[in-house]
Amino acid sequence: MFLSGTDSAESIWQTIRAHLRAEYGARTYDSWLKPLALVSVDADTVTLGSPTHFTADWIRNHFAERLRLLWSAQSASIQAVRIIVENGLKTTAAAEPVHPAPATVREETAFGVALEPRYTFDSFVVGKANELAYNAARTVAEGGPIDFNPLFLYGTTGLGKTHLMHAIGWHLRNAVPGAKVVYMSAEKFMVEFVSAIRDKDTLSFKQKLRTADLLMIDDVQFIAGKDSTQEEFFHTMNEIISAGKRLIITADRSPQNLEGIENRILSRLAWGLVADINPADYELRLSILLEKIKRMPGANVGEDVIDFLARKITSNVRELEGALNRIVAYSTLVGKPIDLDFARQVLADVLKAHDRKVTIDEIQRKVADYYAIKLSDLLSARRAREVARPRQVAMFLAKRLTPRSLPDIGRRFGGRDHTTVMHAVKRIEELRADDSELDADITRLTRIIDA
Repeated sequence: MFLSGTDSAESIWQTIRAHLRAEYGARTYDSWLKPLALVSVDADTVTLGSPTHFTADWIRNHFAERLRLLWSAQSASIQAVRIIVENGLKTTAAAEPVHPAPATVREETAFGVALEPRYTFDSFVVGKANELAYNAARTVAEGGPIDFNPLFLYGTTGLGKTHLMHAIGWHLRNAVPGAKVVYMSAEKFMVEFVSAIRDKDTLSFKQKLRTADLLMIDDVQFIAGKDSTQEEFFHTMNEIISAGKRLIITADRSPQNLEGIENRILSRLAWGLVADINPADYELRLSILLEKIKRMPGANVGEDVIDFLARKITSNVRELEGALNRIVAYSTLVGKPIDLDFARQVLADVLKAHDRKVTIDEIQRKVADYYAIKLSDLLSARRAREVARPRQVAMFLAKRLTPRSLPDIGRRFGGRDHTTVMHAVKRIEELRADDSELDADITRLTRIIDA
């Protein structure tokens, strides 16, 4: 489809750069993304060059997935974007950590991981699935006395644990100016600790963590079975709690179900407040999409598409938001409106992983019920309009929603020829353009069948 030569790749890169500037604003774009240069496009991988190691790391952590989606929108063959350091590229004043992110402070960039500016309480959508965790997080973030310590958040990936941790960090910073906040994954904790042992500088490691006013450790399950790391982790927990500082820990399961973690650590975790984050229900998924669209100026996504995404992408919030980002990015880059057909086309691979199998029998039953006709009439040879049109609709939906061939669909509709199915599909496509009532029927039926 593209990348037949260097000029076409460079042209696409300029289009993507313009999109990034419009999406993130001039300040963020100029500080982080403008210095990027297109290095090469090989098979399924785009390689971009960054002038410094710091900028490269920041882009990998904050923009890599967005860059991949934008390139993939131009060509389905692009599966990955690599960020490398290219000496000699022009830097900007902010290419080094002068303006790393709003309110980011020394403790985060020097030790731990910088807080993500997007992850605030304002951007966190609350529902029944995460209400307890959200309220507990707000309590910790206010900076006043708390009745529990540590706060332990657990739930499967993509449900908002990390979002809440970053939000706590930002909010506490504002509530308690000068507060030292350290956030890191348990894996980074382990790597930093091992490095400190190798460098014979464990004292420095301990001081950086144990002097934090708020220490947040993400995905504690990763230190399972690591005895020396768990020893240090346990003493760090004790020091933080004993000093009256705040400690927040997350995992993908409850303390009782964490295997390979010492009992004394599990006992400490259970001693505080344990709050689970459950998978979002339909109402919460819908609210999340509506809130995200508010933050996407110019995104024109209809209610039917929003409802479709909320019903179909049920695994986790991260994948749900990713699906929305993807269709908006594709729409912007190819200049097509976002409707149900477009969403299905763009998300074909995602939907394939989520879709239950829709059968022709199910479609026939739902269409017959919708139009209040007998199923036997739908499959019969009757040609009366009150039967023929619903039959054409059912054939159209069978072609659209199942992988069945035209001859197979025809056989399932009373032994009809594949040309009859082809005519029905074409006829419904033509009528939808001018018949708003029929178009609404197709949309409702699709929603009913998807549900």
